[in-house]
Amino acid sequence: MRTATITRKTAETEISVEINLDGTGVYDNQTGVGFFDHMLDQLARHSLIDLKIRATGDLHIDDHHTVEDTGIALGQALTKALGDKRGIRRYGHFALAMDDTQVACALDLSGRPFLVWNCDMPTQKIGSFDTELVREFFQALSTNGLITLHIDRVHGFNSHHIAESAFKAVARALRMAVEPDPRMAGVLPSTKGAL
Repeated sequence: MRTATITRKTAETEISVEINLDGTGVYDNQTGVGFFDHMLDQLARHSLIDLKIRATGDLHIDDHHTVEDTGIALGQALTKALGDKRGIRRYGHFALAMDDTQVACALDLSGRPFLVWNCDMPTQKIGSFDTELVREFFQALSTNGLITLHIDRVHGFNSHHIAESAFKAVARALRMAVEPDPRMAGVLPSTKGAL
């Protein structure tokens, strides 16, 4: 079973993440940050990765620590569930259209974390949610999930659509990358001998 449970506790947050890479996109995410929960739900649904997250954070300060630490814990859970990465496709890409917006994602489960972020938002807030936290989440996910992650806004003017398109594009690319490749069963998708 390609599953993992991670618990992360700091002076700022307490987070638990449960994932199943071979799920159907079932989700149950409760972070106390409504817009972020909506984005995590999209991530699960469109990646077909079952995802349950519980987060308690210092929301009386702001949402930053909760969002970033959730990205850290989710990245760690992804790394644990992938194991040695034998038999996976490794690479994923997706261009996602949503109304006025198109966001493209390309990623590599390379073991070498790197985020390229060309997905600026035209507003600082989506409701009460700071739009800069979208990048913070993906930075934490990339670093702790050991993912080379490129996210590019092709076009778009609505910040909600841009953020949601980013989460959905990453989800679809991740779905492709974690899937077992029937032509590579038990084989590491690298000539290096390690990922």
